[in-house]
Amino acid sequence: MGVALITPFNEDDSIDFDALGRLVDYQLHNKTDYLVVLGTTAETPTLSDQEKIAIKDFVIQRVNGRLPIVLGVGGNCTRSLVHQLETNSYDGISALLSVTPYYNKPSQEGLYQHYKALSAATDKPILLYNVPGRTGVNMTAETTLRLAGECANIVAVKEASGNIVQVNEIIKKKPSDFMVISGDDAVTFPYITLGASGVISVIGNAFPKEFSRMVRLALNGDYGNALEIHQRFTELFDLLFVDGNPAGVKCMLHAMGYIKNKLRLPLVPTRITTYEKIREVLVQLSIKC
Repeated sequence: MGVALITPFNEDDSIDFDALGRLVDYQLHNKTDYLVVLGTTAETPTLSDQEKIAIKDFVIQRVNGRLPIVLGVGGNCTRSLVHQLETNSYDGISALLSVTPYYNKPSQEGLYQHYKALSAATDKPILLYNVPGRTGVNMTAETTLRLAGECANIVAVKEASGNIVQVNEIIKKKPSDFMVISGDDAVTFPYITLGASGVISVIGNAFPKEFSRMVRLALNGDYGNALEIHQRFTELFDLLFVDGNPAGVKCMLHAMGYIKNKLRLPLVPTRITTYEKIREVLVQLSIKC
């Protein structure tokens, strides 16, 4: 289980590094396998370049080699992204997560050429990230498999298409060392039963020990106990996204006392009704809040 770290903010919109440190420590002590920094859940589009560097450096220093760190490095201009990969320092980073280009809606050939150019620009392992609900374009199984077969440092795909037929097609035909990673907490259990390698999780920000146990049980073939944990969280899965991500998980972390319930515009906190429902579910799960 990797966790897509949020970015905590102070009331004045500045980054709350004290809270970020607490969250990193919480992950380090609660069975998370790796951290994903500056992904979608981190509200990366609202962060300046200087803030992104500061967050990356802070997490690297705080982790101090105790967990692998995957860094989100995405964009919709291939030339700019290649330049970034060729010139920036990625010391302390184990791998890069790169979302499909958004807004300009490239063809499948365009997606292939984009990732092929990224692959040639760095020696770091690359995780593809397919999330058509956010980017406006779906990367097909054929394109993912083409990249997996032809680019040695493209090692995985984070699949958040919600298309179980597509995911199964990738798992069935992928190279043996290529990983398919769930990009959606709610379908992680069924994806693992098909042969997925795990999850990059949002709910893991709040429940790393519990959700990583579900993942490990499922990966070890203990589907009965894994399903029991999965079903405990089904109501929270829905509440996570009813008012958008990361508003849901920030609401949870605020109720648990870790962060301020603050997002950067255009994102806003959950509605009061959602907040109260989340608090009720947390109490039912015996989480102090």
